[in-house]
Amino acid sequence: MLLIVFDLDGTLIDSRRDLAESANQLIEELGGAALGEEAIGRMVGEGAALLVQRALAAAGVDHTPAALQRFLDIYDGRLLTHTRAYAGIHEAVRAARRHARVGVLTNKPARASERILDGLGLRELFDEVVGGDGPLPRKPDPASLLALMERAGAAPVQSLMVGDSVIDHETARRASVRCCLAAYGFGYDTFPRERLTGTDWVAHDPAELLATIERFAGGGSPSL
Repeated sequence: MLLIVFDLDGTLIDSRRDLAESANQLIEELGGAALGEEAIGRMVGEGAALLVQRALAAAGVDHTPAALQRFLDIYDGRLLTHTRAYAGIHEAVRAARRHARVGVLTNKPARASERILDGLGLRELFDEVVGGDGPLPRKPDPASLLALMERAGAAPVQSLMVGDSVIDHETARRASVRCCLAAYGFGYDTFPRERLTGTDWVAHDPAELLATIERFAGGGSPSL
């Protein structure tokens, strides 16, 4: 059984504006000046706690014990204000479903992830959604990816991780699975290109991602 696992933010969905506006509301409530959307986008990928910590530090605002929960409350109210699936992503996931078991592995909390996927008409396309607040450690720890592989009965050679950041790439590396980098995602802006190897794919848009999925399912390689 093949398994294709997708990251969420920057891979399936463009959520940068909602995340940035939520972080900036928190910063302003704490007396700081708002940061640029792109700057906050570069802080996304390792969970809400680190996003809040990084945003407050960048704004020169003291971190308070209540800051994380306040951010989550703010963000909960604007999960789908501007967030959209990347154009062509529905088709790419449907292509994955024709060949493999498909899942989402994200460091975003599971409840928020499920709400976004459902609101964008994506949830029904996935067999499983694993958030960053479950019993297993967050990416880049490979434990959740390995658990998905075990449940699917997929060996490393039968598994593909699709993501836009170094966190996703490292998760795939630690699980010994192939990786496709979503270069259209905002996490790819800070991806160190020297990490790429001859076994990695890079998709510059969802149409190229769909073609990559077809090649992976057919046993092809990035050099083809």
